[in-house]
Amino acid sequence: MGKQIKVGMADLNICSSPDTITTLGLGSCVGIVLYDASIKVCGLAHIMLPDSTQIRNNENVAKFADTAIDVLIEKLVQAGANKSRFTAKIAGGAQMFAFSAGNELTRVGERNVDATKTKLKSLGIRILAEDVGLNYGRTIEFFPETGQLMIKAVGKEVKYI
Repeated sequence: MGKQIKVGMADLNICSSPDTITTLGLGSCVGIVLYDASIKVCGLAHIMLPDSTQIRNNENVAKFADTAIDVLIEKLVQAGANKSRFTAKIAGGAQMFAFSAGNELTRVGERNVDATKTKLKSLGIRILAEDVGLNYGRTIEFFPETGQLMIKAVGKEVKYI
């Protein structure tokens, strides 16, 4: 087994087998994994917000679904991946505060998931699996060797998608 590459909040990175890539604390944030199975290379973005055009001072492209996915694709292609082979897995997008579910501004998790799906669809990247929504945070780890995404959540069974 290789090393574990950590991706922080509003961050992204790539890795290849035998390494793994992980991010912690996906509440309303979404973890987006893009994967080229033929060469076992992947990228992971931990996005916080759906749309960079709605925010001032948005220099951190990894923070937003619309810009992080583009940068992730660039990095993967530079590493030898072929965009036509990309698939995706996503996790997170929880509604962490039940009392405010009706307010558009507090539906960040749902908006993050919607923006992620819209962007991936526009690029022709198929989502193979997802674990999104509900009301709990997640930690994820992706294994490029097998293409599995491990999801851990407090009080829940570990699952693989």
